[in-house]
Amino acid sequence: MAEGKHIHWIGAGLASGPGLVALAAELGNVTVWDMADTRAKMLQSQVPGDKTLDIGTLDLSDDVSVRAFKERINTGDVIVSMLPAALHVVVAEIALEAGTHLVTSSYVDAPMAALDAQAKAKGLAFVNEVGLDPGIDHLFAHVLIGAAREADVLGKGHEIDFVSHCGGVPAEKTDFTYKFSWTPFGVLKALTNPARCIENGAEKVTDKVWHAVSELDVGGETFEVYPNRNSIPYIEEYGLDGEENLQTFVRGTLRLAGWKDAWADIFTQVETADISSLKALSEQLSRNHSYAEGEKDRVVLYVALNARDKDGQDIWSASLALDEVGSGWQTAMARTVSFTVAEAVKAVLRGTFAPGVHAALTDSGVAKHWLRGLKDAGLNIRAENIKL
Repeated sequence: MAEGKHIHWIGAGLASGPGLVALAAELGNVTVWDMADTRAKMLQSQVPGDKTLDIGTLDLSDDVSVRAFKERINTGDVIVSMLPAALHVVVAEIALEAGTHLVTSSYVDAPMAALDAQAKAKGLAFVNEVGLDPGIDHLFAHVLIGAAREADVLGKGHEIDFVSHCGGVPAEKTDFTYKFSWTPFGVLKALTNPARCIENGAEKVTDKVWHAVSELDVGGETFEVYPNRNSIPYIEEYGLDGEENLQTFVRGTLRLAGWKDAWADIFTQVETADISSLKALSEQLSRNHSYAEGEKDRVVLYVALNARDKDGQDIWSASLALDEVGSGWQTAMARTVSFTVAEAVKAVLRGTFAPGVHAALTDSGVAKHWLRGLKDAGLNIRAENIKL
């Protein structure tokens, strides 16, 4: 670890607690920055032993607050941005100015990617996509594909199926099959996005994702899944672009069984709704289907790779699954997202990442190391036909 370097964790919201507390307990030298200190003080009280968690106030819209923050950061420190995705690039500009590394759990967008040359020039690692999805799903994918390469089943013309499905669901099923931790607007808006994947060896475009719902068995439990946005770029990112017989490649969303029927009326409304109508529907769903204080949530992630010979016989298969339940400040979503962010912070301090903008990591050996760290943190990760 880089001695004396400080971790500045911006955002004490619902997804931050467990990983933030774990970093403070293990490493010390951590400050959590938020616009208000109520939740930060609660998290501060969770840090055990002789380690401490410092608290600072930061409002990115206030120049005085930003200047005070800049005075506290030093070259080589690590900034963690757990803010809304649109604000990551604002924090990244501060990191460039101060000479600090950056970690976020969000997808690399165009403004973040545009900072790659500047980050490289300053020797800084800007690491993104290190939460749950994106994050642990990437780790699972690279470990599985690395194992398939070791088994010598890739690049042989075999039929290859790759699936990756993730979802946050209530721990106790309701008639609606779903509950919201944040505003439902994002979930509703995502339903309007077309999805692209590989099915039966060809690219498939689905305009309405609820038209492509299928069933998936995970550990003996049946879920409903559907493709999520555009899976195609991840074929190259995961190193499967050389597979001439790629039959299935999909990154998708997982829901409890019965979701499609329970949400039938929602789909009807979404299909014709404008932004104003979606916001009104979001407010209604928030009132009727939000988590109650202390209610348990659940996260399920399943990633699998299967290879078949020319006769359609299975010759190799393996899967990794995560099934986590939590509540309070340690919800399943908070644990899975923030523990992975914490692993990324420690990797940055170890010098694992070269300078530049990164989308998670690609090395299967490093991915295994992270997964072992997540298991040590208490996450319930199951492996079939593969060793971590």
